[in-house]
Amino acid sequence: MTFAKAQVKRLIKKSGGKRVSKDAVNTLSQLMEDKALEVTAKALKFAKYAKRRTLKASDFEMMQL
Repeated sequence: MTFAKAQVKRLIKKSGGKRVSKDAVNTLSQLMEDKALEVTAKALKFAKYAKRRTLKASDFEMMQL
């Protein structure tokens, strides 16, 4: 899974970055992927606890408690 480089670059610029290197875009993209996998693994635990195989938005929302 990868995030589109243009979208990552826009996200950095939206946060206030004026100039963005390719290396910065690639690094942030990898960090976002790692975090997405981590969050999804935790959400899957909530779904499993609820005896479901389908992830729901509520599984992700439960992690904010």
